[in-house]
Amino acid sequence: MSSQVRLRLLPSARCLFDEPIQVKVAGLRSKQVVTMRASSTDEKGVVFSSSATYRADNSGEIDLNRDSSSSGSYVGVEPMGLLWSMRPDVLHKRFQKTNSLNPHVVNFSVHEEEGQILAEATNERLLMGDGVSRVPVKEGNIRGVLFTPTGEGPFPALLDLYTFGGGLSEKRAALLASRGFLVLTVALYGHDDMPRNIKEVHLDYFEETLNFLQKHKKADSKGVGVLSLSKSGDLALSVASYLTGVKAVVWINGCSANTALPLYYKKIQILPALMFDPNKVISTESGAIITKYAMHDPLAEENKASLVPIERASGCFLFVASEDDLNWDSKAYMDDMMERLIHHGKENFEYLSYPGAGHYLEPPYGPYCPSSFHGVAGRPVLWGGEPRSHAAAEVHLWKKIQEFFRTHLQGDTPQTKSQL
Repeated sequence: MSSQVRLRLLPSARCLFDEPIQVKVAGLRSKQVVTMRASSTDEKGVVFSSSATYRADNSGEIDLNRDSSSSGSYVGVEPMGLLWSMRPDVLHKRFQKTNSLNPHVVNFSVHEEEGQILAEATNERLLMGDGVSRVPVKEGNIRGVLFTPTGEGPFPALLDLYTFGGGLSEKRAALLASRGFLVLTVALYGHDDMPRNIKEVHLDYFEETLNFLQKHKKADSKGVGVLSLSKSGDLALSVASYLTGVKAVVWINGCSANTALPLYYKKIQILPALMFDPNKVISTESGAIITKYAMHDPLAEENKASLVPIERASGCFLFVASEDDLNWDSKAYMDDMMERLIHHGKENFEYLSYPGAGHYLEPPYGPYCPSSFHGVAGRPVLWGGEPRSHAAAEVHLWKKIQEFFRTHLQGDTPQTKSQL
């Protein structure tokens, strides 16, 4: 390594996962061409990496907030490009970061054209801010983790239904608690002593989680917000439509109907399952499949019984759809729900539509995931999206999610419809 070349991560090499950093290099020769690299190993041992070529200015400095990459994992001015463009060293792997106790550690380095390392620095990206409390919950039927912000409260309370694959992910919940929300994230199956597979979903479980949150001494009394993604989107719709106490729901790339598993309440089936046609799955050369067109049409007469009656909900919705979602037709489902609400004389919704974004919208600055193994499909699937557009959507959406919940769980500011 060169003793005169310095790689700095500003304002600090230690930050929250959802915070941007400024990457700067000094001490290079005037106009020197170098390769910037980033690498990280996830919880499963999979290595993710990215690289980009930069030319120093007359003073021998590079600033990723200002300078343009000419080649590599991305081109152009992308201050956080080295993070979101990281790719796995094997196909169809999603970056696994579900445990909130350990930071997302990224190694940044500067290399000469021949490959020699000139400088390096380590970025620790924390999921939990200072003072945030993490407490596993095993009460009644509930299996999850509760995150409590530092301070006396009361805090807006959120139920994070991150049921992607049935397990438990703490990333969103920990980060939202770091931003001042009281968050309970729960598993539906496959966690702790829960069954590995289920054949039906019971709304009573979510009623229990809502009651748990509402009784918490630090919870704001105005009601609970529900955050979802994919399959948990229709669960969130059902929670808001059939149960009390839900003031706000964020639905991200889900379906307008109850999918895959029948929904029960008090041991009575209230919604049948909308299923999919495996013959409509599209195979690709990479070995991953496209499932977008395989789901049965929820608006077909024979399937309408599976539609979630969102017109019953008293809370507000933020509908979020990626226009390049290859998992299912989220934009069409969103349009249908808005049309139904308007037909019932309701204006209790906002919506966001992201061109160029794929299915997997997560907190920003993590590696973009083009494809990974899908537990239900039993094969890798393509999620869709163009990396740069997807990364920009995640940054925008993360801010909107927090604004939406604060508006409806802390105050009475009227909502406005918005579209990116």
